[in-house]
Amino acid sequence: MINIQSFENQYTDQVVDLILTIQQKEFQVPITINEQQDLLDIPNFYQQNHGDFWVALHENQVVGSIALIDCGENVGAIRKMFVKKEFRGKEFGIAQKLLDLLTSEAQKAGMNNLYLGTLERLQAAIRFYIRNGFEAIEKQNIPSVFPFMAVDTHFFEKNIHPIS
Repeated sequence: MINIQSFENQYTDQVVDLILTIQQKEFQVPITINEQQDLLDIPNFYQQNHGDFWVALHENQVVGSIALIDCGENVGAIRKMFVKKEFRGKEFGIAQKLLDLLTSEAQKAGMNNLYLGTLERLQAAIRFYIRNGFEAIEKQNIPSVFPFMAVDTHFFEKNIHPIS
């Protein structure tokens, strides 16, 4: 059984381990914890305004994550979407549940658009975002309030309709 909840500090080490393992070992992305200090201070970086950071738990172990940054101007940024390899796919549906929760929360917060950046080598992630209504967008067309990550090469946008 998978439980999704807002991040709590007790999960910091597990979140860092999940994300770095996927980035460095699985996909050989040359990024370290030093370049992702946000992971060491999730409440102050992500859980501000209408932003949040969610974890997917299986037997109290972090197996997935996703973050929403409230960029202001009714814009949200998706960050840190990762699912442990053994928990990917339709059987668990973790990625879909995480994205659906984030989208719902962004709509409740009055956001009109969601943006994200990713890498070309993450083809499964790109296909997932496209299946979920995201469209490729040129970097220069992303609002200036979006917080860019140096490693990202491909960018996506989705218009959402706020829920009042």
